[in-house]
Amino acid sequence: MSHPDFIKSYAGFLFDMDGTILNSIAAAERVWGRWALRQGLDLEAFLPTMHGKRGIDTISGLNLPGIDPVAEAEEILRGEIEDVEGVIAIDGAADFLASLPPNRWAIVTSAPIDLARARLAAAGIPQPTIMVTAEDVSVGKPDPQGYLLGAERIGASASEMLVFEDVQAGVTAGEAAGADVMVITATHQHVLATQHPTLLDYRQIAVKTTADGRLTIVAR
Repeated sequence: MSHPDFIKSYAGFLFDMDGTILNSIAAAERVWGRWALRQGLDLEAFLPTMHGKRGIDTISGLNLPGIDPVAEAEEILRGEIEDVEGVIAIDGAADFLASLPPNRWAIVTSAPIDLARARLAAAGIPQPTIMVTAEDVSVGKPDPQGYLLGAERIGASASEMLVFEDVQAGVTAGEAAGADVMVITATHQHVLATQHPTLLDYRQIAVKTTADGRLTIVAR
């Protein structure tokens, strides 16, 4: 970790999925890249903007003439579910998640439920007990709605949560929810400027459960 060991304990952990517990960049960029080329977009400028957000929010934000964001997002979703080649777990993620009490952590992802389940299966990560997906929120990240709902489903305040994220939209969502944030850098090609603690992956950390069931991050 780039910061000293966490000494704070938490009621639970909330994990983004893509880029945080698994790497789906190649698959996502293949599908989105084909779509972007059909729309005449500049791939180099566009692709970095579509990570960490709901597909419909990405498409709506482009304001493309004659485009139905709902229909286009559904088409892209079908392509992403079919193409999970190369989707892999971030180093140490599967073991770290397996070490957590099942009712004390959740995945909060901008992906729709079918895509989330397909990518988790491809990466060899068991399906979580608690998951918040694109269908569960009316507004996606950077809005905090997903993280607030994830905390609610665990049964605690978001201020009692540690959020694991990899991109600015998700970091902003975690901050707005009132949670602490840990930034995972395994998939970063460029440094994300952040005051939050950072981790390359999960091989460096373990979790300690306190007598009252709270979770504390410790270095291995």
